[in-house]
Order: sequence, then structure tokens, then C-alpha cells
Amino acid sequence: MEQTFIMIKPDGVQRGLVGEIISRFEKKGFYLKAMKLITVERAFAEKHYEDLSSKPFFAGLVEYIISGPVVAMVWEGKNVVLTGRKIIGATNPAESAPGTIRGDYAIMVGRNIIHGSDAVESARKEIALWFPEGVSEWQSSAHSWIYE
Repeated sequence: MEQTFIMIKPDGVQRGLVGEIISRFEKKGFYLKAMKLITVERAFAEKHYEDLSSKPFFAGLVEYIISGPVVAMVWEGKNVVLTGRKIIGATNPAESAPGTIRGDYAIMVGRNIIHGSDAVESARKEIALWFPEGVSEWQSSAHSWIYE
């Protein structure tokens, strides 16, 4: 099974959307493998977003992520990276379809509620960074009702 990294950003936490977001991934049939509420240190945020360090919005992005607690999670399931991105919606909420997290709850790119890995390789990197202790190994009793 594939794994992805999902982070509910400070605006999502402050707005009380954690349960709603978790519910969407659970209802789809994905398994929560790790989760923690954390206030991110600047150096850690810079490492997480290092691939964007040359972008003009990098400093603002780092300030935003360290401005309040985030919920970091690992989700597992078939095609979870691609499907997770579809659940999340486009980076720009104005381009996100209704029914997606950003389409339903976000208005501006700079306050777009949630981060999700964009590829299997970036998911591995992000999971290793955020969960060096590893993830929980378990299987739901509903597994055979979701997967053939």
C-alpha cells in the first residue's frame, strides 16, 4: 500500500477543520498510520519547504507554517497520493472544485488549509522528515470491505 503525508496547516487547525479533514480521508477508505499536533520550528519549516526556497513567497510560507500548530499525518491506501490530492483540491482555492477541501473551505492561496504530498517520492521524503520514529503498523478490520 502507498503512503502519503498530509498536513493541516495553521489556518485549518485554528478554524476547527481537523475532524472534518480526517473524516474525508477515513470515509474514502484510507488508513491513518501516524498523527501529531506540532508547532513547527523555523529551521524545520525551512527544511520541509527547501525545494521552494528560491521562490519569492518562501519567507511568507515559512512564517505562515510556524504561526500556529499544524496536524501532521500519514495516510495509507491504494493510490493515496493521487487520490489525496484530488480530495484536497487545487493549490489555488479559486480553481478547486466544490466538494474538495480547498474548494469548500479556502479562498486564498496563502490560506489554503492543507498540504498533501505531490508524488510518491516526495511522500517518502516528507514522512521520513516528519515521522523519524516511524508509523503505526496496523490493518483495519474493514480492510476486506474496502479492498478486493
